[in-house]
Amino acid sequence: MGQGIDEVDERILYYLTQEGRHTSAPDIAEKVDVSPPTVRNRIRRLEEGGIIKGYHAHVNYERSNGCLTNLFICTTSATDRQELAQRVLDVPGVINVREIMTGKGNLRIKAIGKDTDDLTRIAQDITALGIEIDDEGLIHREYFRPYAQFGPREEEPISPVTGVAGLSGDADVIEVIVNEGAPIAGKTLQQANEEELIPSGVLVVRIDRGDQAITPTGETTIKEDDFVTVHSRSGITDETLGVFTGR
Repeated sequence: MGQGIDEVDERILYYLTQEGRHTSAPDIAEKVDVSPPTVRNRIRRLEEGGIIKGYHAHVNYERSNGCLTNLFICTTSATDRQELAQRVLDVPGVINVREIMTGKGNLRIKAIGKDTDDLTRIAQDITALGIEIDDEGLIHREYFRPYAQFGPREEEPISPVTGVAGLSGDADVIEVIVNEGAPIAGKTLQQANEEELIPSGVLVVRIDRGDQAITPTGETTIKEDDFVTVHSRSGITDETLGVFTGR
C-alpha cells in the first residue's frame, strides 16, 4: 500500500526529478515556500519510506566511450520473472531491468556494449539464463520529465490533452490522460458504450499504461492515468473529452 504524501512532498519530488539530486535544499525551499531544514527532513522521510529509492546519473554512454545502448524485450514465465530479473543484472553490460506485470515482453533489459560483438555476447548470456529475447534495438535517445501533477499548483494547469492531429477528411485524433474520478475510469469500453459515455463514431484505438501499449477490445478496462488515443471522424466534443478528464 502506498505511503501518504502531501502537496509539499509532491513539490519536492517534482523538483528533485526535474533538476537532479544535487539541487540544494535552499533552492527547493524557495520554490516550495518552506524552510531548508523542512526540505531536508522531508527528503530523509521520503527516502526512509522507500518513495525515493535512489539517485542515478543519466549517462550518455555513446559520448563517454562510443558505447552502444541496447534494449532487449524479453519474455519469461511469471513465476520466474523476479528471480531472472535479478540474475540478469549480473550479466556484464546490463545496467537496468524492468519487470512488466503480464504478457509477452515482460522483461525489458537495457545493456551497454562496446560494439556489436559485445551486444551479441550480452544477448547470448541473457538467453543462457532461459530468457527468450522477442525483440531488440539500439536506443537512439531517451527523454525524461517530472510528473506534472506533482508540479506547482499556481501555474496554468497542464492540459490533459497532449496531442491533436488531423487524419483524412475531418477526422480528429486526441491523446488524453484519464484523470482521477473521470466517468470512464474503472469501466470497460463495452460498459462505456452501453452507458452511452462514448458516442457512436468515437473509438479508443490505443492505451498506453506505463511501459505497456494496449490495443483495446470491449473487455478492456480504462484506468486512471491511462494515456488514451481517441479517434473520431466527426470531431470530439468537450462533453466527450470530459468523459476521460472528468472536467
